[in-house]
Amino acid sequence: MQPVKFQSRIDAGQKIAERLFGLKLDLFGESGSQNIVILAVPRGGIIIGDIAASELVARLDVVVSRKIGAPNNPELAIGAVMPDGSYFMNQEIVDMLNVSQEYIDIQASTQIKEIDRRLLSYRGSKEYDNEYQDKIIVLVDDGIATGATILASASWIKNKQRCRKLLIAVPVAPRSILKNLNEVADDVIVLYTPEDFMAVGDFYQNFAQIGDDEVKEIMKRHGYNV
Repeated sequence: MQPVKFQSRIDAGQKIAERLFGLKLDLFGESGSQNIVILAVPRGGIIIGDIAASELVARLDVVVSRKIGAPNNPELAIGAVMPDGSYFMNQEIVDMLNVSQEYIDIQASTQIKEIDRRLLSYRGSKEYDNEYQDKIIVLVDDGIATGATILASASWIKNKQRCRKLLIAVPVAPRSILKNLNEVADDVIVLYTPEDFMAVGDFYQNFAQIGDDEVKEIMKRHGYNV
């Protein structure tokens, strides 16, 4: 049985914010807060992002990616779709399962509809318009399991949004994924990296589901008209 490391997402968010604030000069240099964007993966990551953005006096935004599940095993992520319709696939799994391009295209089309719905609901717009270009992005979530969605998000931010610097900061992730995170991000902060990993919720005492209304309320506090 895994030890509980965080009381709640609020507890985890405070610990992430403390780490970011303590390393502020090392990570961000002399950049003003207006050049830093805390980019949260909803829904769970919005709690982490809210606290981090408030602590750093930085802008908060969200990025929504949706996993593409394997045929006959939707919980197994073979890739993830991004807001602009692009997707990032785990080619090793795709090849191993002999997944067809037609299946990937159909699943991507289905998931983009949910991405659009969430973006419009959470931030009032599904367009980013190069908002992250030359910004320092801190990508946060409440934890990483397979890494499909956060790695897709990181690749999208780095390659398509052309940010100046990308930092990934999460409370917990399996040790085996650190190499992949470091390959796509300029800096990585993971507070706890267990060898044995089943689910993110195992490391929280309270891991209650976050609803759309809670996400929208947080976004309203950060100036979004939703």
